[in-house]
Amino acid sequence: MADAPITVCIAGATGWTGRALAAAVLEASDLALVSAVARSAAGEDLGAALHGEPIGVPVHGSVAGALDGVEVLIDYTSATAVKTNTMAAVEAGVHVVVGSSGLTAADFDEIEAAAHRRSVGVIASGNFSLTAAMCQAGALLAARHLRSWEVIDYASAGKPDVPSGTARELAERLGAVGTPGGAVPIDELHGPREARGTTIGGAQVHSVRLPGFVVSTEVVFAGPDERLTIRHDAGGTPEPYVAGTLLAVRRVPALVGLTRGLDTLLTESAG
Repeated sequence: MADAPITVCIAGATGWTGRALAAAVLEASDLALVSAVARSAAGEDLGAALHGEPIGVPVHGSVAGALDGVEVLIDYTSATAVKTNTMAAVEAGVHVVVGSSGLTAADFDEIEAAAHRRSVGVIASGNFSLTAAMCQAGALLAARHLRSWEVIDYASAGKPDVPSGTARELAERLGAVGTPGGAVPIDELHGPREARGTTIGGAQVHSVRLPGFVVSTEVVFAGPDERLTIRHDAGGTPEPYVAGTLLAVRRVPALVGLTRGLDTLLTESAG
């Protein structure tokens, strides 16, 4: 007998990535979309909210009201809502896949403690693109051998949160490998400190916001007389994030606690 499908709720289901994820979950035989969250469409059927035929998936105004019968919450909302949504799901005993940006290291500590307390899994990634995950895996390897690096975060002019979740996650995880050195300490600079960006994980992170970018993340490593640049560029559609998110949805019910980074899942699978 086939296993029952994993029941899923998507928060941010009418958004840019949420729409693509909803379609993918509906097509997957091992997943079942049972509810959605979108404040602008609360009370509607998700199919109608997406300007199609009704599909029998109710849209709720909050995560707390959408978790009945749900095993995994997918969150693609906003930096201002993601922590509240994640904690509500964890406290309800629901596993979570977090694709939204805006969570800090302190937020993740709180989420991890709650996830262990409730014996649920949380997988959070600043970018669920497979190529972004490979970029991060390569950067973590390089940081073991090259002791100087900085991160550059590029996004569209209208992106309000800085740095991007991808860049923040990369800097924090590189910081767990080691602290880069070699540059003049921030306190000893002559001129505006802001010119050196912000410090995350011991490294300087610079956010560029200009038209024409979606999300690009670049980490530059340097040693005497040599440099290594590892960069990921995202295109203009949400499709690259779908496969990685669904991989996390299928894996998270077997986990307890917080797992950060899609690359973690990929390297575990390879091992």
